[in-house]
This record gives sequence, structure tokens and C-alpha cells, in this order.
Amino acid sequence: MDSRKIVLLVGALFVAAITAFFARTLIAGSGAPQASAMGQPVAPIDGPEVLVATRALPVGTILEPTAFKFQPWPKELVDGAYYIKTTTDVAKLQGTVVRNAITAGQPITQGTLVQPGDRGFLAAALGPGMRAVTVGVSGQAAVAGFVFPGDRVDLVLTQSVAGGGNGAPLKVSETIMRNVRVLATDQRTDNTVGENGKSQVSTFSTVTVEATPKMAEQLAVAKTLGDLSLSLRSLADNSAELEQAIASGAVKVPDGDPKAEKAMLLQLSSQPQVGNTTFATGADVSRFQRSSVPGKSIDGTAPMNGVPVAANTGGVAPAIAQGPVVRVARGTSVTVVPVGGKN
Repeated sequence: MDSRKIVLLVGALFVAAITAFFARTLIAGSGAPQASAMGQPVAPIDGPEVLVATRALPVGTILEPTAFKFQPWPKELVDGAYYIKTTTDVAKLQGTVVRNAITAGQPITQGTLVQPGDRGFLAAALGPGMRAVTVGVSGQAAVAGFVFPGDRVDLVLTQSVAGGGNGAPLKVSETIMRNVRVLATDQRTDNTVGENGKSQVSTFSTVTVEATPKMAEQLAVAKTLGDLSLSLRSLADNSAELEQAIASGAVKVPDGDPKAEKAMLLQLSSQPQVGNTTFATGADVSRFQRSSVPGKSIDGTAPMNGVPVAANTGGVAPAIAQGPVVRVARGTSVTVVPVGGKN
């Protein structure tokens, strides 16, 4: 082989070896400071613990223990309106209402909360376009006092529908409204905390709920029809019903905008619902109760146990027919004749 080519080949191998050596040195040298920086301890924040929001709190939110926490805050940034851990009674904050929107991680100031009993408290708790309506309930119909401000309930109307038969009315219970937010029970707008740090349970006779103007009108009528009772909702019910609405196509989720999607889902999950009611009658509970109100006979008189009263009897109910019957119409009068009997 030509000696010149051998010299060039040896020179190329030498240059490649030097390049690889320097590259390895640079890679190893740059990794050492990074590992050292990651291992350095984080300097503690020099300042008191202040109250901050654990999640976004829109206007009208009723505070609960999971909505806030204490977190160290730089002392040079502490404002006089902040809630300091050493001077704050957390029990008194439960049941207060957010007056101005608070973002997650932001300190909660005294001006952003409205205390129960303050002027404008109930107005601050109401959402835009909503109304406060008070309805009367019994101790048994109020979930034995286990309903607190901020909970969501279904309203159930129980009534007796008169009509026909032997005079016994139709017993029916109907869920007329769903996902309704409780604002207050009797005159209490806060969750009373006992000595053990837990909410005290007490019965009440009235409850104030948040409703739309149309729902307020319906509740005013419902109070005259029968008795109202509360059905406490699970926290998981809203998400389950929302998923069903999305799957059925009743709710359209915006595409490509996560913020708009999140805002829409939050609004729908907190919206009270009317219509598409469910009901149960006496026959659903007992075989000795009816499932509907009997209709009227041809001549307009109410039936007796399903047998119409003959018009030519002067409105007096005939003997109850046993077995098959034949209805004979003469003009506007109808006579019921048992099969095999005389006309």
C-alpha cells in the first residue's frame, strides 16, 4: 500500500479518537452540575401561614373545609387583610360566602367573604339570575336535619288526587325538581360546629333553596298542592347525570377549547333541573291502592269502583256488579246490567 495513504489513515483515526474523548468529557462534565443542583434542598419560606384557596371559588360559593388551607407566605408580601393561622378561627369561616371570585392558590382576604348575618349575605350567595325561595318541610321530610347550606337536594311533592271510585283519593309522590342548592335552613346560614369539631345536626321546619324565576313560581304552587320533602343528593350524582346527557346528545361539548369545556361542564353540573319528572303512586307501594284516577262514564257521572252510576237511577249507585256486565245506552242514559240479569 502507498505510504501516503497509510499516513492519512492513521491521522484520521487519531483525530477521531481525540474527538470522541473530548465529547465524552463534555457530556460527563455537563451532567455533574445538574445532579448537584437537583440535590440541593429548597429554602423554606420565611413568613407566616396564610389562608389560600385550594381550588377556584366563583362568586356565591359557600365555603366548606375542603375549599381552603393554610400555606406559608413570604412575610414581605403578607397583607393586613389576609387570614393568618395564629389569629384565625377556621370554624367561623365555614358557611361564609365568596363575594369576589378567588383563583386556586390565591390568598383569601377578609373583603372577599361575607359572614352569615351580614347585610347582603343571601344576595351574595345567589347565582346570577337566581332567586331564593323558602319552603316548609317537616323534620322527617328534611332528612332528619342532615341537610346543610351548600348541599344539593331533590324536591319531592306528595299529594292526594281526588276523583271517582269509592271516594278514596289517589296517593302520588312526584320528584318535581332536581339538583337544587340549599342556601339556609330556618334562619341558619352556617354549619354550626360543636366542641368535637364536627357539624351539629338539628331538625328544622323551613329550608331556603336557590331557584330560577320559573321554578320559584312552580314552588309557590307546589306548596298549595301537598307536602314537600327533601331528598339529599350524592356528590357523584351530578357527574353521572352529566355523562348521560352528553352521551344522549342533549348536551354539546365544545371542541378544541379546554377552558370553555371546563366552564360549560361546571355550569351544567350546578344548574337546577325541572321537567322529566318521575313519580310513584299508591299501587307501587301497596296492592290495595290504585295506580290512577278512574275516568268518568259516558253520562259524565263519576264511576263507583269502576262501575258508572246509571243516569235513570237519580244518581243513586246500583249494587256493585259481580262478573261481566253489559252497558245499555238509551239516549243519554246508560244502564249497567249484569250478564244473565233482567233489563
